[in-house]
Amino acid sequence: MRRTAALLGLPLLMIVAGCAPAGSEPVAPADSDSRRDAFTQRATEVAEAWRPAPAWTTGYVPVQDPTVLLGDPGFTEATRTAFQSGWYRDQVDLPADLPADLPADGTIRFPDGTLTVPLISAATAYGQLDQGDPPPCGGRPKGPAGPNGPGRPGPGGPTIEPGPDGPVSSTPQTACVPLTVTAVKLGTAPVRTSRGEAQVPAWLFTVEELSAPVARVAVAPSAVTALPEPVAPASPAPQGVVGAQDLRSVDGATLTWRLGVGSCDTGITPLVQERDDVVVVGGGVTTATGQCTMMLKLEPVTATLKAPLGDRPVLDVLTGAPLRLTTS
Repeated sequence: MRRTAALLGLPLLMIVAGCAPAGSEPVAPADSDSRRDAFTQRATEVAEAWRPAPAWTTGYVPVQDPTVLLGDPGFTEATRTAFQSGWYRDQVDLPADLPADLPADGTIRFPDGTLTVPLISAATAYGQLDQGDPPPCGGRPKGPAGPNGPGRPGPGGPTIEPGPDGPVSSTPQTACVPLTVTAVKLGTAPVRTSRGEAQVPAWLFTVEELSAPVARVAVAPSAVTALPEPVAPASPAPQGVVGAQDLRSVDGATLTWRLGVGSCDTGITPLVQERDDVVVVGGGVTTATGQCTMMLKLEPVTATLKAPLGDRPVLDVLTGAPLRLTTS
């Protein structure tokens, strides 16, 4: 049975109660050599099936989230939650999203050349960035300020005050802080693509609560080529081998990715097959017998390649899908 990931912030559905009882024996085969051999065979099949379309080397195929932090944001627990959830409020005038407001075409600069592309407006980029409002916290107004101040709609209306007589909320305080956009300008952001890291036109939003701008890629959808459909081997996934969910960082030859493991899995080990044209990653685990939650846990692992990654795609050993670099 394939495990599924629980959404961030939502209650976890327990399919089977409890984890493996103490003293449970690992499911065979548990030795690292067996897992590595199974990974190598599967990774070879995945690598040899990789046949991207011509756009992979000629177009704009991003393999990274379109929202990019330009430096260390200095996150607190509250601002990290807001960034990951897409909670923003704008304190800057954004022009109406009309054809006259569209910027001129921009240029993507790849390591191997350039590409001219149409761009979206700042208003459209902000609309993509903003995913809604945070839930109200206890003691904070649920709506905009009225004539008598925040939470006071007017004479005879209800008031919301902090303190023992105010509303009680089970929502943590970190779940009610939006990020305040105070300025925006057109610039560029480094984005990992099928042709290596490129400088891509982006709207740069200054956020009051963060020490680094939040960039949203400005390339129009018509100029973006989607990732190719993966070609997975027909054979079932090898026992003791788990897949990669996403890339967390690329630093020269050092990769960090997240494995999808079970909550009772042990012996978690990164596994890599490096080739001249692709890199295939996954992991090895030892699963335990007995009852356990059928819940996917994202476990980060790190490995260093023999050479910098460059423009090589990183493929998941189970699905054959190219991995995206994610920030949330």
